[in-house]
Order: sequence, then structure tokens, then C-alpha cells
Amino acid sequence: MMDPSEAEASAQTERKEDGAPSTSNTSGQDGPKPTKVSLKRTSGKPLNAKAKKQKRARVSRPAQLGYTVHQGEDMLLVISSTTSQYHGSAWTPPKKASKKKKLIKGKRKAIQIKKKKTARAKPKLANNPVAKEKEDTVLFVPQNATDHRWGQSLPEEVLINIFQMVVLQDGAVPFLCRVGRVCRLWNAAASSPVLWRKVTVGYCLIAPGKNQLPKTEKKVKDKFNWLAQNRFSQLRDFSLCHWTKNASYAVEVVSQFCPHLRSLTLSYCTGLTATAFHSLGLHSRSLQSINLQYSEFQVEGLLDYLENHGNQIKQILFTHGLKNDRLLAAITRGHCPDLELLEVNTKLDSKDCELPIYIQALQTACPKLKTFRMLNVRPLHKTMRNGADTPLGFPLLEELCIATTSYSYMTDKDLWDILFGSTRLRVLDLRGCSRITPAGLAALPCLELECLFWGQYFSSHVGLSSPKKGLHMVTQKWRRTLQQLDIANQLFTEEDLEIAMSHLAQATETDTLRSLNLSGTRITSLALRPVISQITTLTYLNLSSCRYLPRGVKRIYRGLEDIRQLLDKLE
Repeated sequence: MMDPSEAEASAQTERKEDGAPSTSNTSGQDGPKPTKVSLKRTSGKPLNAKAKKQKRARVSRPAQLGYTVHQGEDMLLVISSTTSQYHGSAWTPPKKASKKKKLIKGKRKAIQIKKKKTARAKPKLANNPVAKEKEDTVLFVPQNATDHRWGQSLPEEVLINIFQMVVLQDGAVPFLCRVGRVCRLWNAAASSPVLWRKVTVGYCLIAPGKNQLPKTEKKVKDKFNWLAQNRFSQLRDFSLCHWTKNASYAVEVVSQFCPHLRSLTLSYCTGLTATAFHSLGLHSRSLQSINLQYSEFQVEGLLDYLENHGNQIKQILFTHGLKNDRLLAAITRGHCPDLELLEVNTKLDSKDCELPIYIQALQTACPKLKTFRMLNVRPLHKTMRNGADTPLGFPLLEELCIATTSYSYMTDKDLWDILFGSTRLRVLDLRGCSRITPAGLAALPCLELECLFWGQYFSSHVGLSSPKKGLHMVTQKWRRTLQQLDIANQLFTEEDLEIAMSHLAQATETDTLRSLNLSGTRITSLALRPVISQITTLTYLNLSSCRYLPRGVKRIYRGLEDIRQLLDKLE
């Protein structure tokens, strides 16, 4: 028998032995797992982190469906995807690699894992049942052997007419060169000589601002030579723009292969030599127009050409310069007796714009002149010493333009010396000629003037002169024939403008006035109202900067309806 104290001590020892960890514990025994306290668990992770991961891993996921349901027109289709025939195919979802395989060391095992990953291809769209349904709905219509595209069955004449519309708007080059590569039919239509009668060659072959290498230069010459030999047989009008090299070569080639050339235009080109003009004289016997504005050329070569072949030239256009002014002297000496158009211009920012000209000598040398333009050039009239035989003026002149953006020295006497024999004048442009008076215009012999441009657009002299009078003499003389009238910034009085507008409104027999520019004038509502109400052909009216008109009407009006609304505002 044991005493009570010994029994209590034995019981306590048995409890300690039951709670102590056992190293011989097997996986098949039930009971609480031993817990081991370590310093790693106190570094931030909770003690029960492993238990939570085990609980998440034990959560059962819903089994994947082994079929796919599709709705048809009259039934539901159930397609199985878990049968043995889809084992290992794209229908089987890829299995994730275990952690043990990822931690295996060694090159062979790592290579095997990579091969397994790349071997698992993603499901393709072809095996997708939804995409399969969309493909099945597409209808494929079988084509017969006799079916052709519309471009191949279109008649060549129709294609030529279509190409002609584009050529008139955008030019032959590079449009015809591009459409000729579509097919044989389009190539045949694009090579029609009718489409190549007017050609403009610009930046399509030469890039602006870039130096040409020898290979590039040879390529440009070969392309241009091929065009001239194969496409320019019926060429009439040729224009060359922005060529800083090979301009002389292009003119020589065109003159050799284009016997029907009538017009030659060189704009912003350089390097034109005397050889090119000599080639024009040898081959281009039909040439009638030469335009050399804003281009650099050898003046001596052009002078030799005019001396030998100037009798066939009817139009000459060039830019004012110290060397180019020799052309005007050659024309006044009679090298171009059949000249019909003469234009001399200069840039707007040019400082030296004075051009000495012998009007009487020009009238004697060019009696057939119809158009005479001096744009932004101040002509200095000089009289001939031996002026015994008075010329007949310009009896066929229809257009005279002496417009300038700076101050002009043109007077009534100078204007009369030019137009004293011009009874057929239709267009008169005197913009910038502030010394011309209404009395000088009324004394001109032309009775059927259609366009009069008399506005003052330079800012340094506008507003310095005193108010003018006599505009009513101009409108009274040409009220039945005037179609365009421009008196912008002319300082006529309010009373004179009212009388002048009344003369225009009285021409009710045949309304011809279409454009009226009164910008910057002293026009009033009282003077403007009869013109708007009675003239039914007026489609353009400029009332900007008219300080004597009420607010809200000082603007440009276009169209009959817009001008009719102005009449309601003035009332």
C-alpha cells in the first residue's frame, strides 16, 4: 500500500510523461501533433500559418464540366470533352507542375521541364466551338470561270475618260505613272497620248533641298528620258518646277521628242544654259509661249533664240531683274512682231522695282499685243528722240495691268500714252496708282470696260491724300458694261459715292455688275440701298472697314441671299 503523498507524486510523474514529445511517433497514430517553438516563427509570421495553408489546400473545388452546351435552331447540342479520345489534346486543361520539379537541380532535369512547358500549346481558335459556329455561318459563293473584276471588263475608252478628269485636276504626273502599274488594261489606258498633252513635272522625281548623288542623277535622267520617248509624243504644254539640276537636260530632251510643243514653263528652276535654247530653236518649231518667271537662265542664249526664232513667239513672261531687262529691250527692237501677251513681274519684297520702258517703241514693235501686265513693277516711261511717226498705240489691247503694292508714278498722261488707241480694252487694273484721277479714266477711248480694279492697298500712303471727287463720271460711262468694280480705300466723299452708286443702280436694262468692293470707303446706307435693291446679279459685296455704316454689316457678303439679308438690316 502507498501513502497518499506517494500516490500523488506518482500521478504527477505520469502526467508529465503523457505531455512530453515522443520521437517514435508514426503517421498512423492518432493524437495531437508535437509543436516545436523556434525563433523563425517570431520574425513576423503567425504561429498558425502552416495550419491555414493546409486548410486552404484541403478546400474542395468544383469539378470541371465534361461537356459543352450549344444552342442550335431547334435543339440543344451537348458536346463531350472528357472522353478518352481528347486525352492529351488541347481540350484537356494543362496541369501545373509540382513544386518538387521546380526545385530539382541539374541541367538535364531543367531542360526537360522547359520542353514540357513549351510542348503545352494553348487552345487554337480552330478547336474553339464558338468560333467554329461563326465560320459556319459565312456563305462562300463559288466563282465561275467567266467572272472577272470590274477593272478588267471596263472598256478602255471609259477608263481614258475617267483618267482625263483626274489629269485635268491633278496633272498627268505622277498619277498616270502610278495607275499604269495596276494591270495591263490600265497601263494601256494610261499610255494614251491624249492624256499626255499637258504635263507638269515637279517634286515627283527630285526631292527638294537634297543633293543628288551620281546614281540618283542618272536615275532621274533615265526616268525622264523614258517618259519623253514613250509618253510625250503628243505633248503640247510642258511645265518644270523647282529643278535646281538637270533643268537644261530636261528642256533638251523635251525639244527633241516633242515636235508639237507649244508652251514651255520653267518656274523656280536654275541652270538653264544656252544649249537648251539652241535645242528649242532646232526642234520646237511650234513653240509659241515661254514662261521663265522666278527662274535663273542664261540671258544671252534666250536673246539669240529670240533673234532667230522670235517671230513664232506669241507669249513671253519673265521676272524683272538687272539682266532680264535686256529681254524687254530686245522685244522693243522688233524681235517678236506677233507678240500677244507680255508680262513682267517681280517679288513682293523686291526693293528695286523701277522698269524703264519705251512705250512708243513697244507699240511699234508689237502692234498685235492683247495683254500687257506689269505686276509690282513701277514703269518709267521714256519717249523716243525721233518720234516723228506717231504709232497707232495698241489697237488690239484687251487687258492692261499696272498693279503694285508700293507707290506708283503712273499719271493720267502716262495712262493716255498707253491706251489712246485701245478701243477694245476690257480689263484695267490700276491698283496702287493713286495719281490716276476719275477725269483721266473718263477720257479713255474704251467704251466697253468690264473690270476696273482701282483699289489702294499699300499702307504707307493710304489716308494721306485729300478727299477725291468725280467717281460718278466713271460709273456713268461704264455702268452698262461693268462686271467688277474695286475702289477699296479710295477717299471719295459721301455725296460723290451716293451719286456714283445711283448711276450703277440706273442700269436696269441688262444687269451686269457681279462684284463690288467698297472696303475702307465712306459709303453710307443711303448710297448702298439702291444698288442692293435694284441690281439682281450682284454676288460679291465687300463692306469691311466702312466706318460710315452701322455695326453688324461691316463684312464681306457672298451670294444673292446673303446680300438680300443685308437689305433688311439697312431698312
